[in-house]
Amino acid sequence: QVQLVESGGGLVQAGGSLSLSCAASGRTFSSRAMAWFRQAPGKEREFVASIVAGSGSTTDYADFGKGRFTISRDNAKNTVYLQMNNLKPEDTAVYYCAATRYEGSPGVYRYWGQGTQVTVPS
Repeated sequence: QVQLVESGGGLVQAGGSLSLSCAASGRTFSSRAMAWFRQAPGKEREFVASIVAGSGSTTDYADFGKGRFTISRDNAKNTVYLQMNNLKPEDTAVYYCAATRYEGSPGVYRYWGQGTQVTVPS
């Protein structure tokens, strides 16, 4: 069982930056691919970014995040990050962290955090 706890959300003005963190429990963090998703009010949950297990040498981003968002991981701290720059009102959503099964590849996520709210006023 893996528990994920997000932090770092808040209110930021358009054009500003925010860094989200997701702390994972257990000793198998480095062997799990990780991802961030988001869900805006009245919309489906959507993919934001993913990072492979291990060194995190491969990342993937939704088109809206390319050039603005950066996902990274620190296996020593059991933490995955999402750096968000040049935020826009349409980035307002609850952001969720997700983890795959042990030695899983990005795409199928078994564990989810409770989410952290990001608000960018228009």
